[in-house]
Amino acid sequence: MTSTTCIKQICKTLGTSVLCMPILLVRVVTASAFFAATAALAQTPSPLGEWQYSAGIPLEKLYQPNVPDWQVRVGIGSTFEPRYDGSDRYHTLVGPSVDIRYRDLAFASTGEGVGVNVLQGPNWRMSISAVYDLGRRGHDDPSRLNGLGNINPAPEMKLAAEYVVSKEFPLVFRAAVTRSVGGSDGWIADLGAYMPMPGSSEKFFWFAGPSVTLADSTYMNSWFGVNAMQAAASGYRQYDASSGIKSAGFGVTMIWFVDKHWFITADGALKRLLASAAHSPITQTKTDGVCDVSINYQF
Repeated sequence: MTSTTCIKQICKTLGTSVLCMPILLVRVVTASAFFAATAALAQTPSPLGEWQYSAGIPLEKLYQPNVPDWQVRVGIGSTFEPRYDGSDRYHTLVGPSVDIRYRDLAFASTGEGVGVNVLQGPNWRMSISAVYDLGRRGHDDPSRLNGLGNINPAPEMKLAAEYVVSKEFPLVFRAAVTRSVGGSDGWIADLGAYMPMPGSSEKFFWFAGPSVTLADSTYMNSWFGVNAMQAAASGYRQYDASSGIKSAGFGVTMIWFVDKHWFITADGALKRLLASAAHSPITQTKTDGVCDVSINYQF
């Protein structure tokens, strides 16, 4: 079965009559926002949903299992995002986007990090990868972070799983658990779901879905807590952030195919901080948004 026929089945499922581009090209190279030119493979908290880092990958395997041994996509992108979680000040970052896959076994991606698929089936996979958290520096917002100290950049290990309901109903569930080695020194879990949306065409394809994030008390206190020493130095009241739900959000990922090699991706998302994160004195706004655009070339 050709990839075009496979995607046509998805489109029929969604109630569209247009012929969509192959999922092979929907290997989305998102999250270039998190990769400044001086720090490859780096991720930091963002309003983007965790599922947006790998949108389309499990669908490709389900509808076109015979893909080339090597798949390489490179590009450049920019993002407009908050300076840190809970900040009401934004900045623009520019950096590379890279996505390299070998036989559905190993990958090096600005979205997923560097890792391997350790277990997999026709409609599911489990992966383990290394990513990098850029942390939070006082100079990100001197007037509001003064006295709080830095959350240092640190490597992270991520265990993720994805599951597609069926070919007839291509709803994708993704769960990821990440452990920081240094930096916040905490655990964070992300749960999300997405699916291809109606309105896709031969040149355009898009996904949308919700996400929710939970974290342990170590992570929450690193980002949202204020200990006695920090309170004395910053002027903020002392605050103890508890474990539990951190945020909920909704994201959209879009792909426009210029030709068989060149494609443009765009991502947008809104995230609402909840519970301890929302009530922290460090939090300037409970709702943050992000948008990014990248131009990519597929070999």
